[in-house]
Amino acid sequence: MGRRILNDALRTMVNAERRGKATANLQPISSVMVSFLGIMKYRGYIKNFEVFDPHRVGKITVELQGRIKDCKALTYRQDLKAKDIEKYRRGMLPTQQWGYVVLTTPNGVLDHEEAMKQNVGGQAC
Repeated sequence: MGRRILNDALRTMVNAERRGKATANLQPISSVMVSFLGIMKYRGYIKNFEVFDPHRVGKITVELQGRIKDCKALTYRQDLKAKDIEKYRRGMLPTQQWGYVVLTTPNGVLDHEEAMKQNVGGQAC
């Protein structure tokens, strides 16, 4: 269920960007989604996001920047060891210059570069 919530939120952001909107409202929310949006903000794909009422159903308002071309969450669980992250990245991303693979690890939600620096594996989002 959690992966479907994340996938729906990412599709909402992609569709809002294609329509040229400045913001997107995401609902329902999860803690993984908030961490994922933190990575997107750090990497410059979104301007900012704000979480409203995180203890109930909640809502997130995301300020879009126009840099998201495509963004997907995997609907199946993919476990990755630290040494296999680079091979997985080469197979999943269209080019080596753009994009990030995001993993849920014991150290939190990390992109593939941080996971390789910390030498930690996890599950691909």
